[in-house]
Amino acid sequence: MKNRPRQQGLYRQEFEHDNCGIGFVTHIRGRKSHEIIKMGLEVLENMTHRGAEGADSKTGDGAGILIQVPRDFYLIQGYSVTPEGQFGTGIIFLPRDKKQAGQSLEIFERIMMEEGVNIIDYREVPRNHEVIGELSRAVEPDMKQVLCGADLDQLDLE
Repeated sequence: MKNRPRQQGLYRQEFEHDNCGIGFVTHIRGRKSHEIIKMGLEVLENMTHRGAEGADSKTGDGAGILIQVPRDFYLIQGYSVTPEGQFGTGIIFLPRDKKQAGQSLEIFERIMMEEGVNIIDYREVPRNHEVIGELSRAVEPDMKQVLCGADLDQLDLE
């Protein structure tokens, strides 16, 4: 029998090759932890070699992390969120013009209602404008986080 590389979790050494542009950190059983978030942020910090940043070294390609919905966080913040599996959240990118942003939200709310999804609330997205580049700041949209719920199967809600 051939000498096979040692398997560890989902990692397979035979699939190892040069790659650029993706990092992935997870718990194999889906357990939530702050440690995984810290490792994901470390991956982002170590990916600056990709060249996906502008000449000012502060304008990037928008890389980020995807996490499970931290429902308890919203409860602690005072939001009345629906039960686990019937709750969702997302970021809405809006025009900076208040009138256009309002019109966009009206369209969004109408579509959500048509799909049977209730808007629980909107939350301001905390941002630090000082750390982004001048190019990004010039085109930065307004952003709102939407908290929503529905009496739907979780896959349908997603």
